Amino acid sequence: MTTMEPALARRRAALGPARMVGGVLALGLAISLLTGAPDARADNLDDQQAALQAESDRVQASLEFVDSGIAKAAGDLVIYQGRLPGAQQALLEAQGKVASAVKDVDALAARVELAQQNKATITSQLESDKQKITDTKKLIGQIASQAYKSGGVPTNVALLFGSNETGSLTESMDLADQAMRSQNAAMTKLTQQNATNVNSQARLAAVEQEIQDLKAKADAALEREKAARDDAASKKADVDKLIDDTTRLNGQLQAAKPGIEANLAKVKAAQDSVAAEIQDRDRKLREAWEAEQRRLAEQAAAAAQAAAAAQGRPAPPQAPYVAPPAGSPSAFGLIHPFAGQVPITSGFGWRATPPGTIDFYGTGGYLHTGIDFGVACGTPVYAAAAGTVFNSGWNSADGGGWRVKLSHGVIQGNSLTTIYYHNSSIVVANGQQVAQGQLIAYSGSTGNSTGCHAHFETWLNGVAVDPMTLL
Repeated sequence: MTTMEPALARRRAALGPARMVGGVLALGLAISLLTGAPDARADNLDDQQAALQAESDRVQASLEFVDSGIAKAAGDLVIYQGRLPGAQQALLEAQGKVASAVKDVDALAARVELAQQNKATITSQLESDKQKITDTKKLIGQIASQAYKSGGVPTNVALLFGSNETGSLTESMDLADQAMRSQNAAMTKLTQQNATNVNSQARLAAVEQEIQDLKAKADAALEREKAARDDAASKKADVDKLIDDTTRLNGQLQAAKPGIEANLAKVKAAQDSVAAEIQDRDRKLREAWEAEQRRLAEQAAAAAQAAAAAQGRPAPPQAPYVAPPAGSPSAFGLIHPFAGQVPITSGFGWRATPPGTIDFYGTGGYLHTGIDFGVACGTPVYAAAAGTVFNSGWNSADGGGWRVKLSHGVIQGNSLTTIYYHNSSIVVANGQQVAQGQLIAYSGSTGNSTGCHAHFETWLNGVAVDPMTLL
C-alpha cells in the first residue's frame, strides 16, 4: 500500500461504509397513493410548485364548507403526492452523483498509485546511475593520476588492462594509445551518465509534482463524494418524509370518512336550504315584478281606451299581455367587493372528488358555487350592488361562518342575490338597505376555512353562476 492509500482509506471510512445511499423505498405504496394526483411535470420547479399549490387550493376550496381540518389534510395530501415523483427522481440523480464521485476517487487513487510506482522506479534508477557515475569518475581519476606521474603516458599503463608484463616501446605506445581511448570512452560515458542523471532528476521532479496535484484532486474528489453522499442522504430523507406524510394523511382521511359523510350530509342540507331560500325569495320578487309589469300594461291599455272614448273613436282592441323578455344581467352593474385588485385563489365550477376523500354526494364531484378571493383577514368587504340585507350573522350549519346575504331585487326581469362568507365580522343588519360600494363586513377565516380569504357567490334567478361573468 502506498503512502496515499491509507489517507484515502481513512477519508473514505469517514464518509460511511456504504457507497450508495439507498435502501428499498416503498414504491408500491407511493404509486398507490398517487392515483388521481395532479400532473406535476411542468417546465420548471416554480411551475411545478405553483401547479401543486393550485391543485391543493382547489381541493381545499371544494371542502371548505365541510371541515377545515379535513380540507387542509386533503390539500396537503395533494402537494405531498405531487412532490413524491420529483423527490424520488432527485434521489436517483443524487445517488448517480455519488457513484460518479466514487468512480472519480477510485480513478485518482489508481493514478496516485501508478505515480508512486514511477517515483520509486526513478529513485532506484537515480541511485544506480549515481553509483555508475562514481565508478566512472574513479576510473578517470586513476588514468589521470598515472598519466601525471609518468609525464603524460603511464609506464605501467598495462596495469589498467590487467597486464603485468613489460614489452617493446611499440607495445608500450599501443598500450598508451589504448589507455587514451579508454580515458576518452570513460569521459564520454560520464557525460552520458550525467545527462541521464539530469533527465532522471527532471522526471522525478515532474512525478513528484504530479503526485502532489493528484493528491489535491483526490482530496477534492473525496469532498465531492462526501457532499454527494450528504445530498443523497438528504434527498432520501425527503422521500421518506413524503411517503410517511402521505401515508399518515391518507390514513387520516380514510379514518375520517364517516365524519366526512356526516358533514357532507349537513352541508348538502344547508346548501339546499340556501338555494331554496334564494329561489323562493327570487321567485316572489320576480312574480311581484311581473305583476307590476302586468299592472302597468293594463293601466296603459285602459288609458288608451279612455282617450279613444273621449275623442269619439272606437277603443283599440286590448292585446293579451305578453311579459317583456329578460334583459342583460349586466344591468345590475356589479363591482368587485374589494378595493383594488385581489387574486382569485379558487374559481367557480365543478370540483372532482379530491384524492383520498370520498365521492361528493355520490355524484363524483361538487359544485364550487362561488369564487375565493385571496385577501388578508380584516380586509373591508363592500356591497357589489345596492340591495337589501335579508340574511346575515353567524351560521354554523353551512360552515360559512359570519356571512352576509344581499338581495338586489329584480332588474329587467332578472333577480340577483350576492353572498359573502367567512367574514371576521359584519357591520350590517337584517332588513338594512345598503348602497353599492358600502362597507358591509371585514374578511376573515370563520366557519370551515383553512385560512384568510373571502368566498363570494352570485345567484342569478335562483341559480348560482360564475361571479366573473357579472363583475
